[in-house]
Amino acid sequence: MSPPETKISPLTASASSLWGVGAERAVQLARLDIHNVEDLLLHRPRRYEDRRHFRKISELTKDKPATVRGTIVALGLKRFRGGSKSVFEIILDDGTARLHCRWWNLPFMEKYFARGDEAFVFGKLSETKPCVMTHPETEVIEGGEEGFIHINRIAPVYPLTEGLPQRWLRGLIWRTLEKFERQIAGPWPKLPLKNLPTRANAVRMTHFPEELTDVEIARQRLALDEFIELQRQIQSRRDNFEARTKGLPCGGDNRLMKPFLTRLGFKLTDAQARVLREIRADMGGAHPMRRLLQGDVGSGKTAVAACAALMALESGFNVALMAPTEILAEQHFRNFQKWFELLGVKVELQTGSRKIIQNPKSKVQSAPGGQPSTLFIGTHALLTAGFDLPKLGLVIIDEQHKFGVAQREQLVRKGNYPHLLVMTATPIPRTLGLTLYGDLDISMIDELPGGRGQIKTFVRPTDKLPKVWEFIREKLAAGRQIYVVYPRVEDSGAKELKAVTMEFENLQKLLAPFRVGLLHGRLKSAERENVMSEFRANKIHALLSTSLIEVGVDVPNATVMLVENAEQFGLAQLHQLRGRIGRGAHESFCILISDAKNEEAQSRLKILKETTDGFQIAEADLKLRGPGELLGQEQSGAMRLRFGDLAEDSNLIRQARALVGKAAGIFVA
Repeated sequence: MSPPETKISPLTASASSLWGVGAERAVQLARLDIHNVEDLLLHRPRRYEDRRHFRKISELTKDKPATVRGTIVALGLKRFRGGSKSVFEIILDDGTARLHCRWWNLPFMEKYFARGDEAFVFGKLSETKPCVMTHPETEVIEGGEEGFIHINRIAPVYPLTEGLPQRWLRGLIWRTLEKFERQIAGPWPKLPLKNLPTRANAVRMTHFPEELTDVEIARQRLALDEFIELQRQIQSRRDNFEARTKGLPCGGDNRLMKPFLTRLGFKLTDAQARVLREIRADMGGAHPMRRLLQGDVGSGKTAVAACAALMALESGFNVALMAPTEILAEQHFRNFQKWFELLGVKVELQTGSRKIIQNPKSKVQSAPGGQPSTLFIGTHALLTAGFDLPKLGLVIIDEQHKFGVAQREQLVRKGNYPHLLVMTATPIPRTLGLTLYGDLDISMIDELPGGRGQIKTFVRPTDKLPKVWEFIREKLAAGRQIYVVYPRVEDSGAKELKAVTMEFENLQKLLAPFRVGLLHGRLKSAERENVMSEFRANKIHALLSTSLIEVGVDVPNATVMLVENAEQFGLAQLHQLRGRIGRGAHESFCILISDAKNEEAQSRLKILKETTDGFQIAEADLKLRGPGELLGQEQSGAMRLRFGDLAEDSNLIRQARALVGKAAGIFVA
């Protein structure tokens, strides 16, 4: 709750030291991740009941949850099927009507109620004749001196665990708050937190608000404290890093860059040029570059990476580029070999299945001391202990969300604090960029190259497939190529899900005489490479694949992407798949086939239909499913957020970042 101090805070006292918390209760609290007083006071209610106002049972409707108060006039437990099944029921009467509350297969519930008890019940009607709630939340109203905590007020309703009563936990938090409220100090006394309650007031308002509007005010204050602590940690890591490191001189001299840009065949966009200036300043600076490059699919990140690599190579250093899949690593190898061969730069490929080295007869640029400067391209194979990367000046990681932080650091440690450029075509919402990637500077390519065809996206049900295939055959006849993506490699037993191996023969017949290729992760590397080579050469006209092609595949003549069972893919993943088309001058079409009825799946597909802007899609994905999907593999060091919301609190995150940036000197390191 506060920065480290020499004096031990009373809030760190064990929860078992509190009055009324015995061994059994301590175990129950631990299951809720409540181990000390601070944990208890930060146990956030999941909702609130305004017990100053109730609905009458006679006014209940099936579409809206409500709280009622009444007297238990009857109750009973019925067992059937030899005692293996049961239903427990209470009947509540509030003078206007009766409400039946039922719990299936929870016979122990009968221990909690007695005829004549007065009780609160919260839930939604499952039946109306008679009025029935199934598995509602309930709380018996008891007398005694603590009654004012539970009734005639806005009452907090907490997440619970088996055996822990709502009323008992509410009473414990009330007593603990009464005892320790004065000990809740603001962790940032020197920061100008204007127009916000004190931390102690925010904790009280969280648990026992006077009005429901108090809850959000309190949440924002406690969330801001969390974001300040997170930004403080990020700033501290950055300061420590810069204090112990010195940047390698990799600014370059343009002797390779100029001929590369001349031969590239297209002019860099203004956004690419801006990002390159940022990278050059970093690579010639006092500290090692740590930069995240964001750019939507097709925005030209690879060309920027090539220029960054040339800066290091011009300066006499080697470069390592790591990609998450062999297909992407091999494509990078082909592109960079084509670009760099005429410049005399050596390019090597290192993957799990094979190692390809540029023609040894080629003339290569030499670093000081006569050793050639080399661009190493590979997958996780670059991380192997036996693979040496001498004089490493720059590490480039493509599709960084596919790698964990530990893997990133493992590659960087092969050199002496080389510069680091991590790239992603899955745009990261600004809120995540300011938090989990806050120790990286962020560059953004927010402009697409000209001369690209428009992409149109359609969502169609399965019964429209005959017309879709007719449309696809027309495009194939016009000389275009297509992708067909299914969610599975082999039949999983789910009738509604298609698998590439099962559908391959059907597709060959359906699209004859056009040639169909098959691609999935279980093929050997040489087989995959052969299929991709023939697809790039237009010898294969339709490529049937899993999501393996979602990153890195670049065939400008492919203009149709058909995804079946589209609801099985994430929003960011579908956007990546769609990015495989629209890379040439022809108009392109993404067709998403789905019969999904659930609201979230329909929302995802609707977003894709309405926009091709990856940054809008990333923000929508964050709100739909939280940060986990966008982050990919676990990002180490991310603190637990009890009150902060990465999807909604962008203003608070920016405020925290600004406060920490202006007042970094006041924090304890």
